[in-house]
Amino acid sequence: QVQLVESGGGLVQAGESLRLSCAASGIIFSFNVMGWYRQAPGKQREFVASITSGGFTNYLDSVKGRFTISRDNAKNTVYLQMNGLKPDDTAAYYCTNLAGRWGQGTQVTVSS
Repeated sequence: QVQLVESGGGLVQAGESLRLSCAASGIIFSFNVMGWYRQAPGKQREFVASITSGGFTNYLDSVKGRFTISRDNAKNTVYLQMNGLKPDDTAAYYCTNLAGRWGQGTQVTVSS
C-alpha cells in the first residue's frame, strides 16, 4: 500500500521559515521523481517543486531562491525548505510521486 505522509506545516509570520517533510512507503522511493504541489482556497492546485532520483530540481518561478527541495533516499523522505515565506504562499501543500500518488496535505499559513 502506497502512503505519502506530510508533516511540518503551521502558522508563521511573513519572512519566517518552515520545513515540510514527506515520508513515503509502499514505493521504491529512490526510483521515483518526487514533488510538492500546493492549493490555496478557491485556486487550482499548482506545481511548486520536484526532484529526480539523481537530484535534479525544478521550481515554480515565484519560489525560486526561497524554497529548496531535497530528498533522503535512505529515509524514503522528501523535504521542502521554505524560507522568506510570504502571505501568497498560504496553501495546503501536497507531496506526490508524480505518478498519481498524493499525500493528504499539510496546511501552511503565512500571516502578514
